[in-house]
Amino acid sequence: MPRLPILMYHGVSTKASESNGLTISKENLEAQFRYLKENGYTTLHFSELQSIKTTTDFSKKAVIITFDDVYVNQLELAYPLLQKYGLKASFFIPFQYVNGVDEWNTGKERLMSIAQLKSMDEATIELGLHSFAHKKYNELSTEEIDEDFEKCKDFIISNQLNVSNVLAYPYGKYPRKNPEKDLFFNALIKHKVAYGLRIGNRVNKFPFNDNYQVQRIDIKGEDSLSKFKFKLRFGKLRLF
Repeated sequence: MPRLPILMYHGVSTKASESNGLTISKENLEAQFRYLKENGYTTLHFSELQSIKTTTDFSKKAVIITFDDVYVNQLELAYPLLQKYGLKASFFIPFQYVNGVDEWNTGKERLMSIAQLKSMDEATIELGLHSFAHKKYNELSTEEIDEDFEKCKDFIISNQLNVSNVLAYPYGKYPRKNPEKDLFFNALIKHKVAYGLRIGNRVNKFPFNDNYQVQRIDIKGEDSLSKFKFKLRFGKLRLF
């Protein structure tokens, strides 16, 4: 089975001093993207995975790049780098906060507007779901989860957005024990979600063992290029 690392990013900054935790500097991000390009990695969108029939159609050095929260700084700093190096990425939207700020966090980071979301080339950027209100799914009832999905659908339709049926769980959280876990996954099936993304920090095998527990690798702002290369190959180990 082919390996498929899925990289997770959040904010991007022009300041090297701010490259820490969930924020990565433009300089560090460009070094990582340059490495992927120069070392023959093929970037994919999740929509492409759904059309892959056999593993022989799969690149030996495939990777998926993801960004959560659709911050304006991703449009201004990450998007040009993706285009510069010919890479693709998936951007996950918490719809309630579009054209606003990250009220679930610092309340200071601006999120893209509808016009900005639509301005990005779909060959480069695939849009995905990051819930409506950026709440932890493991703290919501089945009824609240259904309502959240319906609000996402209404927003997508009313604003004529092209959004893939892929869901990045806010904070990586989802119910881990039954019966809540089965109820949650049944809700994903009901709402026609193809893939659900947790964190996990491990490299996936494709086809996925469980489409609703797909793991992403958390790339931190302070990661050196050597550490990035290690995570890309092995995931995140306690070694660091």
